[in-house]
Amino acid sequence: MSSHSDEHDTPSARTLPATQAEGAGKALSTRQLEERRLIHRQESVRRHADAFRELRTRLLALAGDTGNFVTLVAPVRPGCGGSFVARNLAAAFAFDETKQALLVDCDATHPAQGDALQVEADGRGLIDYLENESVALGDVVHATGVPRLQLIPAGRIRETPGESFSSFRMRAMIDSLRAHQGNRHLILDAPPALGSPDARILSDLADMVVLVVGYGQVSGEDIDKAVASFPPEKFAGVVFNQRP
Repeated sequence: MSSHSDEHDTPSARTLPATQAEGAGKALSTRQLEERRLIHRQESVRRHADAFRELRTRLLALAGDTGNFVTLVAPVRPGCGGSFVARNLAAAFAFDETKQALLVDCDATHPAQGDALQVEADGRGLIDYLENESVALGDVVHATGVPRLQLIPAGRIRETPGESFSSFRMRAMIDSLRAHQGNRHLILDAPPALGSPDARILSDLADMVVLVVGYGQVSGEDIDKAVASFPPEKFAGVVFNQRP
C-alpha cells in the first residue's frame, strides 16, 4: 500500500509488495475541523477524505477477519507529517458509524495531537498513566468533538520513553482498550523510525505498520532503513505526504 498526499491533491493508495470520554462534548463544526486539519464530509475536502477512507479500507482488507486492530503510523524522519496522517486515518475510521477510533499520541518527545485537536487534557496523558499507577485509564482518554473518535495525548514530555513503551502496563493498556470495544480501532502516532528505537519498540504492540515519507524529503536509502526496522509481516505500506 502506498499513498500520496499534499495540500491540494489527495493521497491515492497504490499496492506495494507486501470510556469515559465516549460520546462526551458537542460535535465540531466544519470550520473547527479544518482548523484542526481534519478531514470531514464536505465537498471542500472530499478528495482528501476519500483518500484516507481508501487507506482505511486497504488496512481493513489486509487485516481480514481479525476484528479490531492496532495500526502504528511512523514517519521516517521529523517533518514527514506522521501526526497529520495518523490523525486523519483515525478520523477515517470514525467516519464509519459502526466503528470507533482511538488515537494514541506516542511521541513523548515532540507530542502534537493534543494541541492539534485542541483537547484540554489537564496535563494527563499516556506517559502519566504509564508512570503512575494511581492514574486511571479513563482519566487519559479524551473526547475530541469528532463522533466516535477519542484521543490519549502524550502527556508529560520524556526524552527516552522506550522503557515505558515496553512495559507490562503499556501492553495491558492496549489489550484493555481493544477488549473493551470490539469495534474500536487503535491508531498509534509514533516518533520517527530513524534516530531512536521507540517506533520499533511500539511496533511490537501493533498489528500493522504504516510508514510516512515526506514527499521529496527522504532518500531511498533512508526509506529502506526505516522499513527494515519493522517486522516484515506487520509492514502494511508507505504513505507519501507533502503536508507537515
